[in-house]
Amino acid sequence: MGDNNVNLPPGFRFYPTDEELVAHFLHRKVSLLPCHPDVIPDLDLYPYDPWDLDGKAMAEGNKWYFYSRRTQSRITGNGYWKALGVDEPILSSTSGQKVGMKKCYVFYFGEPSEGAKTNWIMQEYRLSDNGSSSSTTRSSKKRQSKIDYSKWVVCRVYERNCDNDDDDDGTELSCLDEVFLSLDDLDEISLPK
Repeated sequence: MGDNNVNLPPGFRFYPTDEELVAHFLHRKVSLLPCHPDVIPDLDLYPYDPWDLDGKAMAEGNKWYFYSRRTQSRITGNGYWKALGVDEPILSSTSGQKVGMKKCYVFYFGEPSEGAKTNWIMQEYRLSDNGSSSSTTRSSKKRQSKIDYSKWVVCRVYERNCDNDDDDDGTELSCLDEVFLSLDDLDEISLPK
């Protein structure tokens, strides 16, 4: 699990569903309740490019998890996150009620409106309006601090594979490498065979 090793028994992996990210982790964070295991760190995403998350966010395989504050600006040092599609509701598997919302973003390398699309994806989860209001009334005494915990989101970031995993022989460049190479002035680039 990278630099963020968690004391989980051998064989256990951190692989939460959308519902678990919202109902177990994010809801408890917003409500200021303890979460066991407490494995997801707080991270201000936007100074970091997605490839810089290793060692800063909870890593499991090729996915990184972290809490962040909701913000309108999603610009990093080398690019920006652009929204894809519409918000998707997260429903409770037991009651069928909406417990949260998921929004997907793709990372673009470069300046807004002129950037090159990469294969980095971020799924941002937030509580539904009714879920956040109930938790804010329960924790009104604790909320008198400067931080408004109802604005927290939990994020899952990963790099979507350019090709099928079955055909991976180790000689393909990552999509990020292709972006960097496309910025080079070389006329011809030869790939290893």
